Amino acid sequence: MSLLNLQLKVWRQNRGQSGHFQDIEAKDIPDHASFLEMMDIVNERLIAKGEEPVAFDHDCREGICGMCSMTINGVPHGPEKATTTCQLHMRKFRTGDTIWIEPFRATAFPVIKDLVVDRGAFDRIQQAGGFVTVRTGSAPDANAILIGKEVADAAMDAAACIGCGACVAACKNASAMLFVSAKAGQLNSLPQGQPEKDRRTLAMVRQMDKEGFGNCTNHYECEAACPKEISVRWITKLNRDYAVAAVKESFVGQQERAEGGE
Repeated sequence: MSLLNLQLKVWRQNRGQSGHFQDIEAKDIPDHASFLEMMDIVNERLIAKGEEPVAFDHDCREGICGMCSMTINGVPHGPEKATTTCQLHMRKFRTGDTIWIEPFRATAFPVIKDLVVDRGAFDRIQQAGGFVTVRTGSAPDANAILIGKEVADAAMDAAACIGCGACVAACKNASAMLFVSAKAGQLNSLPQGQPEKDRRTLAMVRQMDKEGFGNCTNHYECEAACPKEISVRWITKLNRDYAVAAVKESFVGQQERAEGGE
């Protein structure tokens, strides 16, 4: 085991106030520690000195929940590809390194405190369209609705999204298209989700726009930063589904106006 001496530049901010970087020394950090364990060590030392610890979000610490959202040296979740912050280990750094630690930056992700941001916008997008109207009584037979392997595999690929927000933080426009396309694509791919497909697609995209996320301009930084490697092909599918749903909605509206005019 090696011990690392690091210089941290950590973003400190209270909600609704301006923020700043604070220089914090992180000495004798075990190289086998995870990044969040390093933050725990730093906070214990700050508390021992009577100083305020750094607020950061976390839960499972197993790369499942998506809570550990930090931008490390300008990269969401840090330098290791397909890795969440909680799974990043200090052996990826060298003694003497300076590490810049910031929250995910986006207008739709307001800072609550320090490295913690409010990602409630993601919840509202899912609530706008993340539903199916299948019967919710007792558990149905496993083979009641047959799903082909290709469809099931595609839905599982989309379902891998943990909603961390790295795609938004990596995008120069703070676009949420990768997240929205994965969540919509998961349900839209399955037979259970077909009855609401058009309504769901329109609702989720419009809620995304309402939340203030930017537009996608196909730079694919989202895919590069995603810890679960969600493919941008889901964005292509969402664009296609949205175009079809919008045309159908317009056609229905024209019919209703024509019938009303009669």
